[in-house]
Amino acid sequence: MKILILGGGGREHALAWAINQNPKCSELIAAPGNAGIAEIAECVALEIEDGAAVSAFALENAVDFVIIGPEAPLVVGVADALRSAGILCFGPGAKAAELEASKSFTKEICVICDIPTAKSAFFTDLPAARDHVQNQGAPIVIKADGLAAGKGVTVATDEAEALAALDSIFSSHGAAVLIEEFMEGEEASFFVLSDGKSALPIGTAQDHKRAHDGDQGPNTGGMGAYSPAPIMTKQVIKRAMDKIINPTLAEMARRGTPFQGVLFAGLMIKGGQPRLVEYNVRFGDPEIQAIAMRLGGQILDLLLASAEGTLDQAQVNWADDHALSIIMAAKGYPATYEKGEVIDGLKMRSPQVKVFHAGTARAGEDIISDGGRVLAITARGETLQDARDRAYARLKHLNWPGGFARTDIGWRAL
Repeated sequence: MKILILGGGGREHALAWAINQNPKCSELIAAPGNAGIAEIAECVALEIEDGAAVSAFALENAVDFVIIGPEAPLVVGVADALRSAGILCFGPGAKAAELEASKSFTKEICVICDIPTAKSAFFTDLPAARDHVQNQGAPIVIKADGLAAGKGVTVATDEAEALAALDSIFSSHGAAVLIEEFMEGEEASFFVLSDGKSALPIGTAQDHKRAHDGDQGPNTGGMGAYSPAPIMTKQVIKRAMDKIINPTLAEMARRGTPFQGVLFAGLMIKGGQPRLVEYNVRFGDPEIQAIAMRLGGQILDLLLASAEGTLDQAQVNWADDHALSIIMAAKGYPATYEKGEVIDGLKMRSPQVKVFHAGTARAGEDIISDGGRVLAITARGETLQDARDRAYARLKHLNWPGGFARTDIGWRAL
């Protein structure tokens, strides 16, 4: 099969690396890709949020299967355009992608389906939102109602932080905000494939959102992750499927907008009871790097089953192992940071460790930084400690003075 992957981040590199191991993949194209993806795929310039352009490219180049990585193309309907053109693709249509694009839409689904989640209030008026925060007090959670690249959420520990978050959202992310009660517990990421009729859990992970050690500093798109998530026991997974995932998928189908793709549920678990934090409609980054290390080439078979509507015949073959991923980011991230710095030490290879590229580019013979989160050093092992030791050992061989990484990824599970 000739396969096109849309996107150029760490998520797409992890997917490309895994898919390239499957013998069904005869040719791999990425748009736009990055310096790491370019080692295993042809990278092309393509406007990935233009459904007509993506469809035309796929038809002209006899692409058999398109995998949409990021959320933005999904929200604008690229999957709809591809399906209308008769092209097999992985990812939900625009109406189903509202589960990520609009937090207020997801809350509506939660109310209809009686899904356990945080109490919330929706505001399009800044003064009213500020009044609500002052009445409720802290801790409290402030969420931009729209796409914010994983950085539109503030877990405010005091009122001043919450009010500052509101001011920031209304000035930069648009004029809508969701304010939620603070939920206690342990957070985990749960990934479920759906073909619109059937659902198949394919992995769990836990990530570290804060920029600095000890879960300090601002929220980021994720500074590291490990899989599986110890908190996600068989009992918790069953409760999450019964009370959260299956009711959501049934409601989407009832509305005539069946969900076809990966549903990424952020869950808060306390006393063995999961509550929904939020939905995403694509693989998490850096969670997928750890999951891809464990699943390998079978990822392609699973994505194809979702796209072809045969998920009821699919199964996940798990090894009894662990994986951990450490993000190396540009100093200053998630605020201001420099680009264009040379990164050395990338050529060393190990069968149990992979350095996935996110924000990288090539400048002549050099690999340079080209984003905030730049690399994901990912390792697998029989135990989480084994995976952690291997990942941190590999990190020491990278030479990039302008980068930083947390030193405590995985500490909660050890």
